[in-house]
Amino acid sequence: MRIEFSGQETNAAAAVTPSGGEGTESATTGSVISPAEVTDWVNEAGTQLLDLTVAYAPRFALALVVLVVGWIVIGILRRGIQRLLGMKNIDVTVGHFLGSLASISMKVMLLLSVAGMLGVEVTSFIAILSAATLAIGLALKGTLSNFAGGISVLLFRPFKVGDFITGAGQSGSVKAIHIFNTILTTGDNQTVIIPNNAISTGVLVNSSTQTTRRIQIDVGIGYEDDIDQARKVVLDLIAKDDRVHAEPAPMVAVGALGASSVDLVIRFWVDAGDFWPTKFDFNENVKKAFDAAGINIPYPQQVVHHVSEKGVGAS
Repeated sequence: MRIEFSGQETNAAAAVTPSGGEGTESATTGSVISPAEVTDWVNEAGTQLLDLTVAYAPRFALALVVLVVGWIVIGILRRGIQRLLGMKNIDVTVGHFLGSLASISMKVMLLLSVAGMLGVEVTSFIAILSAATLAIGLALKGTLSNFAGGISVLLFRPFKVGDFITGAGQSGSVKAIHIFNTILTTGDNQTVIIPNNAISTGVLVNSSTQTTRRIQIDVGIGYEDDIDQARKVVLDLIAKDDRVHAEPAPMVAVGALGASSVDLVIRFWVDAGDFWPTKFDFNENVKKAFDAAGINIPYPQQVVHHVSEKGVGAS
């Protein structure tokens, strides 16, 4: 009995040992990468890299050539735009800005074109760029409108520094023209800053574009006064003033028959720089001349008739 048990134990142990050994060897062999497998992987990667290089090298070289040549051409076009704007007497600041804006736009289009040549999908980039541009435009609507107005003012030059203008409800001499606003100095030496959008889209009066201006003065005389005498007095005043031009000829005419006066219209021409001094002086001189000649300058009058009523029970 003992020998048989020992034999069975021995056989069992012998049977277990080989199985365990085979399992261990098999597990060890499966977890180790052999040098041959590494060599095959490197060769395959090298082959794929070579194929990609051969396939994309011409495309990449062409894209590189287009990028370099396009960049050079954009620089030439930018300088040409600035030179052309300079020949058109466009403000230097505007010329540099427009040149830079055109350059940036062309460079963005060039980069998108090069990316497309390399096989990059640019549709999504264009969509993102468009959405960002729209969002920025909506957020800066007022600022961009003033900017566009400034570009319009500087390009078309409806006025220049030193001109006396009336626009956006303000009047004054132009002190400075900026991209976003225009600065005026009023007659009482106040500084007025007007957004360029208000100037470029509204009615603008430039009083400095012409060398001469016409003065018109309306004055009334009484119905009992002599119109011819009043006309002669006015024409004599005009003839004595060296600032008044002989041509076009001064005019004194009856403009209207008012409720309490005969309204005379006096018109004559002077140099633009003499407009306000001459007008102020003439208003005073007409009043003095009419007083000296006994010509009445009436003012509105109202006649009130008072009607008294007797009492009902009076005797």
